[in-house]
Amino acid sequence: MITMDDIIREGNPILEQVAKEVELPASDEDKQTLTEMLEYLKNSQDEEIAKKYDLRPGVGLAAPQIGLSKRMIAVYFEDPNGTFYEYGLFNPKIVSHSVENTYLMSGEGCLSVDREIPGYVPRYTRITVKAVTLEGKEVKLRLKGYAAVVFQHEIDHLNGTMFYDRINKDDPFAQPENSKPIEL
Repeated sequence: MITMDDIIREGNPILEQVAKEVELPASDEDKQTLTEMLEYLKNSQDEEIAKKYDLRPGVGLAAPQIGLSKRMIAVYFEDPNGTFYEYGLFNPKIVSHSVENTYLMSGEGCLSVDREIPGYVPRYTRITVKAVTLEGKEVKLRLKGYAAVVFQHEIDHLNGTMFYDRINKDDPFAQPENSKPIEL
């Protein structure tokens, strides 16, 4: 079981590296790791389990955050419209995106960052992601709003980018160009 002790914190060089593609079909070991990443997210959102194991709640987790330089992400969340997302993905890639941007009014957080970092993080409003599921199926996901933000945050981890790298350093709360906010 993955716990907060397994999560790499900011400053660790692995979080600044571009993760390596996962060889497909995925090995049993990679499938097991991705399944455990998904279990962490489920456990972290279960009040009892989270309290018992001192887990910070998360909606997404990327392999570099547990010290693995591999292109694997897990997401587990419900968007504001009530749509539920539960995916363990290998080699996710953004293949298209909108011109329009968005950002979370509340800012973003990260399991690898133990401090609040205020500011707006500009993201694409809509993205299309291609990936391979835990079951080995190729998928093409069209995402918008909050779901698009979550996926972009995790895919950024695979490219060595932290969410705060995207915040305007001179004016953290400047509304990103051509954007509409998302309120949660």
